[in-house]
Amino acid sequence: MTGNILASHPPLPTPFGCAMLSAQGDNVDAINNTTRLTDDERMNRLRLIRSDNIGPRTFSSLLNHFGSARAALERLPDLARRGGASRPGRICSEDDARAELSGSQKIGVRLLAPGEAGYPPRLAMLDDAPPLLGVRGTLDVLIRPMIAIVGSRNASGAGLKFASQLARDLSEAGFVIASGLARGIDQAAHRASITGGTAAVLAGGHDRIYPPEHEDLLAELLHSGAAISEMPLGHVPRARDFPRRNRLISGVALGVVVVEAAHRSGSLITARIAAEQGREVFAVPGSPLDPRAAGTNDLIKQGATLITQASDVIDAVEPIMERPIELREPDDDERFDFEPEASDRACIVNLLGPSPISLDDLIRMSGASPTTVRVVLLELELAGRLERHGGGLVSLI
Repeated sequence: MTGNILASHPPLPTPFGCAMLSAQGDNVDAINNTTRLTDDERMNRLRLIRSDNIGPRTFSSLLNHFGSARAALERLPDLARRGGASRPGRICSEDDARAELSGSQKIGVRLLAPGEAGYPPRLAMLDDAPPLLGVRGTLDVLIRPMIAIVGSRNASGAGLKFASQLARDLSEAGFVIASGLARGIDQAAHRASITGGTAAVLAGGHDRIYPPEHEDLLAELLHSGAAISEMPLGHVPRARDFPRRNRLISGVALGVVVVEAAHRSGSLITARIAAEQGREVFAVPGSPLDPRAAGTNDLIKQGATLITQASDVIDAVEPIMERPIELREPDDDERFDFEPEASDRACIVNLLGPSPISLDDLIRMSGASPTTVRVVLLELELAGRLERHGGGLVSLI
């Protein structure tokens, strides 16, 4: 299916084979060990992200706006009231947060913030990066360069063989293989890269593995690899959790390889999210007669890079690896604490509807300052009235 890339491709830089890359490889100097939360701040951040109507973007806005998780927690009821909530949403208690922290420690899960050692550096660059990521296993692999491999759960024999060969070759070249621990292509990619290190991205909590028959695979890969999840312990994955999981698969990686995917498959969602995140998207061509290749063939038509061997992936990502990784800095104007004028709030709410609209369009059409628009959106979201979409779009529920 593909030759040995060590023979067909020039030798990679020496740091590629190291457990932790230096600046010559995937540059993590900009964020490695730059953050260290106190125990109290970690607990308060956990309380904040586990509270009602708060996702990663809302969490980030609150933290930037108020400076600390504790201050944000104190303001949640008032913000929800201003957004039109009849009653404030549930705020995670200190007891519940302590219980989750304790339960996580018992099974070897660490809850890390962006910028802390072990948090995948490319994931930390995203504006919807998990505020606290549950990580387990050999954490060093999470800061090495990753390639995601995804595809059909009902994969063909040829697809499974290619996914295994590709994962093995990329692993031998120094890459960590990221995937979703699903049946089919995911499973093949994980198994072929266990020795070199592979990262499993979970849709549920660390104690609720899906599918259940892959618990043994997860236990095996944790010896030299790692598992990550943004979900709390005890969370059983639902259908809507898998697209959220997919953004993490692409988010940790330099690029995403789709081996087989039918139309409307989860793998195509991963590819779309990867493109939105600025990741490279690769697709393996397949027979036009096989519906499992319909999605990948369409990706190629839409501009995805066609690959037939590991060196195709390496050639595309090597230039990216030379660029330093830098965390997104919060906007200075997000830090001011004020209540928008009633007229501004009414204008912004009136511009919103069931059809998604961008933040830039809201600012331009309302004539309000960017800070005012962000605060109004924050109020609406905490009141459970706002939905956020990909590409920075929002709509009114």
